[in-house]
Amino acid sequence: MAAVITVRAPFAFMRRLVSLRLHKRCCSKVQSAYLVYRPHSYSLIAGQQQRFFRTSCVAARPVMPFKLSDIGEGIMEVTVKEWYVKEGDKVSQFDSICEVQSDKASVTITSRYDGIIRKLYYDVDSIALVGTALVDIETDAGQVEGPQEDVVETPAVSHEEHTHQEIKGLKTQATPAVRRLAMENTIKLSEVVGTGKDGRILKEDILNFIARQTGAILPPSPFQEICPPPPAPVAHSTPAAKPREKTTPPSVPTPVIPKPVFTGKDRTEPIKGFQKAMVRTMSAALKIPHFGYKDEVDLSQLVRLRSELKGLSESRGVKLSYMPFFIKAASLSLLHFPILNSSLDENCTNITYKAAHNIGLAMDTNQGLLVPNVKNVQMLSVFELAVELNRLQTLGSSGQLGTVDLTGGTFTLSNIGSIGGTYAKPVILPPEVAIGALGKIQVLPRFNHKDEVVKAHIMNVSWSADHRIIDGATMCRFSNMWRSYLENPATMVLDLK
Repeated sequence: MAAVITVRAPFAFMRRLVSLRLHKRCCSKVQSAYLVYRPHSYSLIAGQQQRFFRTSCVAARPVMPFKLSDIGEGIMEVTVKEWYVKEGDKVSQFDSICEVQSDKASVTITSRYDGIIRKLYYDVDSIALVGTALVDIETDAGQVEGPQEDVVETPAVSHEEHTHQEIKGLKTQATPAVRRLAMENTIKLSEVVGTGKDGRILKEDILNFIARQTGAILPPSPFQEICPPPPAPVAHSTPAAKPREKTTPPSVPTPVIPKPVFTGKDRTEPIKGFQKAMVRTMSAALKIPHFGYKDEVDLSQLVRLRSELKGLSESRGVKLSYMPFFIKAASLSLLHFPILNSSLDENCTNITYKAAHNIGLAMDTNQGLLVPNVKNVQMLSVFELAVELNRLQTLGSSGQLGTVDLTGGTFTLSNIGSIGGTYAKPVILPPEVAIGALGKIQVLPRFNHKDEVVKAHIMNVSWSADHRIIDGATMCRFSNMWRSYLENPATMVLDLK
């Protein structure tokens, strides 16, 4: 006897039930059944039990936009200098995503999630705004519970920390530029043999690998031999020969030299990064009335002292240059002339005398002019200054100077003589009020105290001061004291603290 199932439900439910019965793709073969209508109820009489397909929903993994958070210092935009990942790469927490550069410093952005990179929003050298998404990361649902946070930023790491890539248990050493070249040519670094130190892969190794794969050989430049014109025949005259009329030699056609076609085009680039910061700083410096003062310094005794200490310093693993002595002498002189270590407010109503001697060193790098500073020079020895300068120069050459190193300066020295030149006209870096430019050290003849001509090591120095608060006499007295410390370096011992 057929089973009778009584169901009380709205009409919409019964219509869906009938549709499921008629849909052959969603259910198995169903025996004949019919509906019996009764007041306030519906009945379904079936000859056999119905069997439907079981379905389930698979939750899609969430794709999280990875935003650029506030870096600080009032920075609202950065330049994307390099991507360490591409779309489809798997990343873990704290893996490096990209390197961005503001007008203050370079910063490495690290991942906050474990997941897969699905989208890169910016190309290299593009401008990224604070608060916008850098990448999309497909993550597990459990990772996005709770409130979302912005991107985790870490200060720029040293050059050796991010030039190692682990591939199948082996560490491949290469610079970011080499990795980018390999990525553009779809080359696995594990297949390239490095010829650099400790197996480091160089740019030449990538180019040689490409040449071996493609068999490309640069063709030699064509050489066209220039043949001189043949000599004109000499006419031999005989006594019996009659004089001949002068005949004009046939004219030699002038060779037609094709004019070279110049195909170069002008290129316009946006000002960004450190160059943008330099434009802003130098524009503000034009508002300062500069006072210039120049002098020369005899460094003969300092040259001998440094040659005696150089070997001892190198035995401690530190390169000793003349700059630690120049910076320490400046700090000792600033103790007597604190107005040169001050700042003037925008309204020119207040002078702030700085307690710390944070002396900056203008540095020429691949990224342009950078001015990192040594903090609290008044508390450091000459050897400690040498250690700090070695650290700053290493970071500057690798483009890894941080915001802390580039801000907070109170006085600046520019060693322009390391490149060349004797005198200069240095520009003050606001909000500082003085700066010095050091020329190259030259061996020149000078008179000693016995009026004898001797060989002397001479360096020229050029000072610029804010003439609104520093007069010429103050600048001259400061320069004389700084020069006396360097011409008689033993006197610095009396004032060292």
